[in-house]
Amino acid sequence: MLRYSACTSPLRVPHTITFCYNNNNHHHHLPTTTCTQSYPVITRRTLSLLATASFSFPILLCNSLEAAATSTSPFFELPQSGGVKALDLRLGDGDSPVIGDQVAIHYYGRLAAKQGWRFDSTYDHKDETGEPVPFVFVLGSSKVIAGIQAAVRSMKVGGIRRVIIPPSQGYQNMDQEPVPPNFFDRQRLFTTIFNPTRLANGEGSTLGIIIFDIELVS
Repeated sequence: MLRYSACTSPLRVPHTITFCYNNNNHHHHLPTTTCTQSYPVITRRTLSLLATASFSFPILLCNSLEAAATSTSPFFELPQSGGVKALDLRLGDGDSPVIGDQVAIHYYGRLAAKQGWRFDSTYDHKDETGEPVPFVFVLGSSKVIAGIQAAVRSMKVGGIRRVIIPPSQGYQNMDQEPVPPNFFDRQRLFTTIFNPTRLANGEGSTLGIIIFDIELVS
């Protein structure tokens, strides 16, 4: 069972995801401490460490997104999002974008069906000076998956939000963005989401669940 909770971790991030792990040989436990609802500032390095730590072990997936994000979860459903669940890791203090705005985001993208496999991150895309290059798109464009757009349009610049995107708001075809620039990762992502055998077996409600940590840069 995949469970969510808001707790302070040794990485000093107020909201982390707590998982139940299934491993016959070893038992892995994330540190647990007193829960809090505060929102202190976190750094990109901390977010990077959290992204790595949170998904480094096998996860037993729930049968549905609704089962995963229970009524006790700190995640909330974004209005008019088609079921996208969100958790604000840091509240921004800048402007909120509107349809038609060009926005820039950094993100970590993970695929739930591959045990939280991180298929792409803008922090890995560097320019000639070594600085990470954000993903830029026009809000409202059909080229970008609906779940990311639903998350961004209610954020403020400077904010960081974790979103759980159901298949209906995720990748509907192989032309939608964002996609990994690496051919192997891109193929692995799409062959999992659009696996015809597993879709025929009724796994469509879980295959396309994706998790994004999104930082609204501008």
